[in-house]
Amino acid sequence: MGLSVRAFTRQHIVAIAVGVLVAGTPLIAFNFWLSGVIDRQGQVETDAAAKRMISLGESRIGEVMRALDDLAARGVKACDPVNAEAMQRAAFVTTPIKEVAIVGPEGRTLCSHFNLSPAGAKASLSEAAVLDAGQRRILSSERLSETYAFDVLNVPEGGQMVRLRRLGGEGANDIAAMMSTTLFLPQATSKTEQLYSYINVKTRDGITIGQSGERPADTKDIFEATRQSSKLGFTVNVMTHRGRTIAGNVDLKWLGLSVTGIVLLILITFGLMVPKNLPDNPVTELQRALKAGEFVPYYQPIVDIQSGKLRGAEVLVRWRKADGTLVLPGSFIPLAESSGLIRAMTFDLMRRASVEVGAAIGQRPALKISFNFAGALFSDESIVKDVNKTFIGGPMKMSQVVLEVTERDPIENFTLTRQVIAALQGLGVRIAIDDVGTGHSGLSYMLKLGVDIIKIDKMFVDAIGTDRNSTTIVETLVDLAHNMRMDVVAEGVENFEQVMHLRNLGIRSAQGYVFAPPLPGSSFLKLVEAMDTLGGEAGKSLAVPQKAVAA
Repeated sequence: MGLSVRAFTRQHIVAIAVGVLVAGTPLIAFNFWLSGVIDRQGQVETDAAAKRMISLGESRIGEVMRALDDLAARGVKACDPVNAEAMQRAAFVTTPIKEVAIVGPEGRTLCSHFNLSPAGAKASLSEAAVLDAGQRRILSSERLSETYAFDVLNVPEGGQMVRLRRLGGEGANDIAAMMSTTLFLPQATSKTEQLYSYINVKTRDGITIGQSGERPADTKDIFEATRQSSKLGFTVNVMTHRGRTIAGNVDLKWLGLSVTGIVLLILITFGLMVPKNLPDNPVTELQRALKAGEFVPYYQPIVDIQSGKLRGAEVLVRWRKADGTLVLPGSFIPLAESSGLIRAMTFDLMRRASVEVGAAIGQRPALKISFNFAGALFSDESIVKDVNKTFIGGPMKMSQVVLEVTERDPIENFTLTRQVIAALQGLGVRIAIDDVGTGHSGLSYMLKLGVDIIKIDKMFVDAIGTDRNSTTIVETLVDLAHNMRMDVVAEGVENFEQVMHLRNLGIRSAQGYVFAPPLPGSSFLKLVEAMDTLGGEAGKSLAVPQKAVAA
């Protein structure tokens, strides 16, 4: 009896060992392969982030260079009251610039746009010399070209800053522009969260220009990328924790490695079911979701804050998964852009919106529908034919279509982008700049691209009435937009006090949760019918303060 029991036990031990080997080895191999795919995608995302930051820095430095070249062309080279207005305008129009100054051959600031004015240039010059005497310490200085030098300074009143100098030649003064080091770093937005654990931007000789986050002590689960600007020489180092990448959100680290013999036997039993539940390569998953029609349009109403009438809507994408889960765009748009899927996703969203609400919008010519367009799409001439093909012959008129480009997207080729925008406008499409005032372009997009609409970011709307500087900026933007015959839309409006302030500033259109959140198509159509009834009694208006309506 004892021998038979021992034999039976040995047989089962062998069978269990063989089962573990047969079932576990493929599972571990598959997990190892899939983890490698995710690691490669995470590295691709980090490399793309470093490249974007190089482009960001080059774009901002290029913008400042153009401003200094313009001042040089105007003959600005000394602390002369005649030059005050030109220096002040350059500082106002070019967002990256914090100070425009005249710097002497010995490197001392002789005067700046802050303390130089037609009425008091001599007194101001004396004040500037006192303020600058020994206080601004140059940490690094290097020549970018025969015409330009780049300095990193320690400024007591502003911490570490950078200065771009347009060289005046032997014994002559330089024209200089001071910039904040934070302008070299990406900023988190209301639409995408910050994904980077650590960013460090350095000059060619190793002096830190700007830094975000703390350098991780343990780099085991870190993706790292370093890129150098071929034009300007500065270097960007980006580190991203595995869990912060889009790909890293798919948690497979311990899949199959921590299972015991019992779990392996269960996996063998349900072997045909498990593969259906395993996550896929994130890019492949986006492709599958796009093919399955899981990216759906939501509509945030845009309202006339004087009359309360509907003026249209901005189309926002949502990922509605098969199980009903709704995913916000911040979780998948960065991956869609880096993988090249953003174009297909954008046009799929346009076609869906045209089918879903096109008839209702087309019957109401005053309504407009806006779509977010990645900046890279405006540099492709074929995009004009695709837009025309999407809407031509459809229920909506071309004049009812608005394409939004965010100011945060750097545009490398202004000439080509302007040509594409002009061609789209030739079709009747209107072009809007989104997030105005928060990006790196200053007013360049408004002045050079010939757009039709500007959208003021929620950051400024939140500060209106409480922050004098933000109110002044909004007043200036609105005045400039009206002078250039542009429409203005305020974003992120959340309470009626903001509505009143915006109306007093001359803004007519706004969107935000005070009126309605982004709505699915069926709800938005009900809102359209309620507010603009065809062939019936007058439609309703969204709630706007009575004082505003009656004023």
